[in-house]
Order: sequence, then C-alpha cells, then structure tokens
Amino acid sequence: MRETPEELAALQDLLDASLSRSTPHLRSIITTRSTLTAEQLTQVLTGMCTLAVSTVTAKGEPRISGADGHFLHGKWHFGTARGAAKARHLAARPAASVAHLRGEDLGVFTHGTVETLNPRGGEPAADWPDLLAYFKDFYGEDAFDWDNDVVYYRLRPHWMTVYAPDLAKLTAADRS
Repeated sequence: MRETPEELAALQDLLDASLSRSTPHLRSIITTRSTLTAEQLTQVLTGMCTLAVSTVTAKGEPRISGADGHFLHGKWHFGTARGAAKARHLAARPAASVAHLRGEDLGVFTHGTVETLNPRGGEPAADWPDLLAYFKDFYGEDAFDWDNDVVYYRLRPHWMTVYAPDLAKLTAADRS
C-alpha cells in the first residue's frame, strides 16, 4: 500500500460520494456488504491490473482497449505507445473510463480525466521521477525507451465504485 492517510481519506470520500449519487439500480447491487473500503481496495489492487480503457474518437464513437493498470496513491496509472489510437484520443479528449474486473469477484469502475505524466517535449508531472522508478522496477530498466516509446497517464477520478461481494474469497485468491 503506497497511499498516505490523506490519500486514503480522499479515496474513501470519492467512493462514498460516487455510490450515494448513483442510480437506485446500481445501489441495489453495490451495497455496504458488497463493496470495499478505500483501505481494503488498496490492499487488493497491487501490482499490475489489466484495465479496459474507454476513450472517444473524433467522431464521438466509443473505443475500448486494454492497458496495464497500476493503482498508486488512490488513482489508476496506465501507459500506452505514443502512437497508439488511445494516445491520440486522450490527447484530444482527456475524459476516460476504466474498468478492472476479476470474474465475479471484483469490479472497479472509474470515470475521470487523464493527466499526461510524461508529455513529449513538455514538463513531466512532479511525481514522474518516483513513478518512473516504480515502472522501471516493475517492467525492467530496459523494457522501453521510456522517453520516446511510452506515454503514461494518471486518471483523476470524479466517480469510482467497487463491487466485491466476498472480501474473504477475494483476498484468499490474491494469496494463492
């Protein structure tokens, strides 16, 4: 867990606010018995999590693709090739939705706006050196030309909800 107490509190506030303003239908599925707290979520979302990333084309058409996601400091971080379609979409329209699913055991659904962490020719995010060290440790120092091949994003969420009907089953699966 990399989150500070302040980041955990902000994440819990986001989870609570998101669920409270969701539709009655969603609230009938995701209840206090079928969700996770911010602390539980950060303990479950470790390492790389496969994300379904949704972007929008210039014609307003939805597009979905996969990405390696890392849940760090209470936010999703993911990368792609600088020339990928999703990179073009996000550069023009930074709104995105991501989902991480583990069968019927876990669903994390997030809507927000992306921030480019390492823009080509621009000022990187203040925490980019720490994040880059994390990614190089995870993928390997020489996995990419980190300056030219990949662009990384942080999804700044305005809505996030978690479906996890059985925490004991979920954490047991993570230990095996």
